[in-house]
Amino acid sequence: MDVTIVIDEESRHVINNNKLCTALKRIGVKFIPVSHKDLEKVFVSLEDMGFFEDIKPSKYRVFMDTEELLYKNWPTPLVRLKNLSSSDRTIWAKLEGFNPWSMSVKDRIGWYMYREAIEKLGKDRVSLLVEATSTNTGLAIAAMSAINKSKLKAFVPSTVSKTGEILLKIFGAEVIRSPKLLTVELINDVEEIAKKEGAIHLNQFYNDANFEVHLRYTAKELELQIREAGIKPKAIVGGLGTSGHISAISFYFKNRFKGVKIYGVVPAPSTSIQGIRRVETGMKWIHFVELDNIIEITPEEAIEGVLEIVRNEGIFVGLSSGAVYTAFKKMVKDERLGEGDYILIFPDIGFKYVEQISRSIDKE
Repeated sequence: MDVTIVIDEESRHVINNNKLCTALKRIGVKFIPVSHKDLEKVFVSLEDMGFFEDIKPSKYRVFMDTEELLYKNWPTPLVRLKNLSSSDRTIWAKLEGFNPWSMSVKDRIGWYMYREAIEKLGKDRVSLLVEATSTNTGLAIAAMSAINKSKLKAFVPSTVSKTGEILLKIFGAEVIRSPKLLTVELINDVEEIAKKEGAIHLNQFYNDANFEVHLRYTAKELELQIREAGIKPKAIVGGLGTSGHISAISFYFKNRFKGVKIYGVVPAPSTSIQGIRRVETGMKWIHFVELDNIIEITPEEAIEGVLEIVRNEGIFVGLSSGAVYTAFKKMVKDERLGEGDYILIFPDIGFKYVEQISRSIDKE
């Protein structure tokens, strides 16, 4: 910041830049330079304003409850994929499967959307929730529901695996399976049910908390991690589902770093990969940011990517992670990517997708 926020001495209300104050608060700034009566010129860095204070992991990993286990366990690991890197390209993977509830990046948005609902409506109002989900966001909301003694009705498309449905039921959610193919196709149905039953529809596809949690935490912690490791990323690659995490990462890194490219990954036409989908199915935040390219991957390629990762690095990631890795490989083969460090966002673990992967194993 290069100017102060002017505050009225008596009322303590902001006189200028009220929108800026709100934006700074939402991205986690703790302090702002203020003056009374007149605006003053002053330079205060984001770091001096407590921009990174949200990222405070527990040193000895002791947590007071299972909600703290989520946000005080961040950052999720950033690991070099030693055997998949080459002499001129280093692959780094951000492992969102280390989140504790759904073991996916969706824990972040389930937590943040639920927290915001409580702040706006009060805990008593947030007693029944409905959500369209392909598994992971539903698991995250179900975990928050268990912690806060509320209930979740999870509406899943026909393409969700039996494993996903069972997991949601284990977490205590009531599961309603739809004949529709995509989660996003269920939004209007779920909205109508919310109105009829007086339930809260968090709506991961349009709720700005989805974008904000990744701007405030995921992208910010990734910057701290690359500082720690001395990484100068050439590009970041991530899947497009709701578009929340890769849009926030694009907005953050395009504004704070020069020359970092951001790539999105989607399923090939007329195919589906659980956790990601095509842009034309409807995404909110992707249209407000800049991506350098979008790469299409088939389900078979995604599974091949999973198997290559687990058989080289010993870590079992999910199908969208396999798609992200395969997209990176394609760009290397097409000579779009030069030497340097590359960061791949791996959204979840692979155990939820054993049904799909087992079919490929059988063919082997």
